[in-house]
Amino acid sequence: MNKISLPICLNNPVFRRLYAAQTISLFGDALTLLGLALLAFELAGASAPIVLAGALTLRVSAFTLLSPLAGAIADRFDRKPILIITHLGRMLLVCLLPFVNSVWQIYALVLGLNIFNAFFAPTYQATIPLVTGADEYPQAIALSGTTYQILGVFGPGIAGVLALFIGARELFFWDGLSFIIAAILIATLPGNLRADVTAEPRSKIQSVGADIRVGTAKLWTDAPIRYGLMMQLVASIAGAQILVNTVNYVQGTLHQTAVQYGWVMMGFGLGATLGAMAIGIYPQYRSKIVTILGGGGLISASLIGANYVGLAPLILLWSIAGFGQSLINLSLQTLIADRTPTEMQGRVYGAHFAWSHLWWAGAYPLAGWLGTTFPDRTFLYGSLIGLGLLAIVQLLLAPDRFAHTHPEFSHVHAHTHDLPHQHEHLGNLERADPIHQHPHLHSQLRHTHTYADISHHHSSSAHHH
Repeated sequence: MNKISLPICLNNPVFRRLYAAQTISLFGDALTLLGLALLAFELAGASAPIVLAGALTLRVSAFTLLSPLAGAIADRFDRKPILIITHLGRMLLVCLLPFVNSVWQIYALVLGLNIFNAFFAPTYQATIPLVTGADEYPQAIALSGTTYQILGVFGPGIAGVLALFIGARELFFWDGLSFIIAAILIATLPGNLRADVTAEPRSKIQSVGADIRVGTAKLWTDAPIRYGLMMQLVASIAGAQILVNTVNYVQGTLHQTAVQYGWVMMGFGLGATLGAMAIGIYPQYRSKIVTILGGGGLISASLIGANYVGLAPLILLWSIAGFGQSLINLSLQTLIADRTPTEMQGRVYGAHFAWSHLWWAGAYPLAGWLGTTFPDRTFLYGSLIGLGLLAIVQLLLAPDRFAHTHPEFSHVHAHTHDLPHQHEHLGNLERADPIHQHPHLHSQLRHTHTYADISHHHSSSAHHH
């Protein structure tokens, strides 16, 4: 197996500039998250957790409802202006946050921020395979994921230091500056970021609706992608337990301080960072399906004894959980790029972004109920639920775990209409012409091929449009 080092993808000047823009805006996001927590405490006092929980719900709702639409738009338009507009829109909104004086204004601005973010995130994810080669995009995806995790761990700490010197509300202006810099970097990218030059740039509402259905259908009809998506449901159950109930366990059961709580959560983030780095170094190790299964097992099993350990073992367990979560998330993101034609990736990434956040919308209330109903066994029960669901997914949905997956590909072939074979074509194709050409899509799961695999009938009974 040939190992591909991370610097190779950074030799791509387009991806390098795109990655720099993402890194800068992610640092700005860290400023926003910490600033929001401080602002919520300033305005709501002891009710600050309720305010933050409401903001989190708005975030998940915006992603779930709008990401499929964002993916459909990303496949029909030049993605460069989409990325620029979403950065500038967030810049304007975060610069309004220093002036808020009531909780409803926080909700309104957070909703607006995440509407723009719902359009940015899937568009950016779908753009990585567009600007990188087949030997680059697994490492490019992993590098982006690693950067996201690292800034998630260390960004709030850096933001906290800045807040000591410049004040909590002033953090938002620095965040706005980061979005401006990122937008400028994207604006200087050469050419356009159009995925399918043959697609109509303006489409009817019905066409956009059809695009959304195409992205969702791809998720649920492609066996490896469907398997990975359901494993993300497994990971969300354990992940929500960690995010919702760790603070009560550390400060309530273990009688530690907020500082020790920060150490535990840093362990989770560092584990996720190591998982992202592992995916980047060993992108083709065994099979992505095996990697996803391993990630689901790690994050679910790491919780099973967490209610009965002290601080140091808890940090280790949460590091294992973070490692498992990255194995699932980044392997699935790469799998989508492997198995989806370039002109469809925006729709599929958008649909995936929505469904994966829908899992968290259900996992958060479950974690809250377990934490209040079974406070001394919440992690144990969460682990058992996750492991049970993992077993069901593995038994019912797992594709051949050791099959070598190929990207989907298409070719154009001549096609003749006889009398029994009539159908409509999109575009301006003259139906009166009985002989014409159109693309034909192939998808293979196994590395071993028979003559039947590579011989294609183009009869009316075997050919699908």
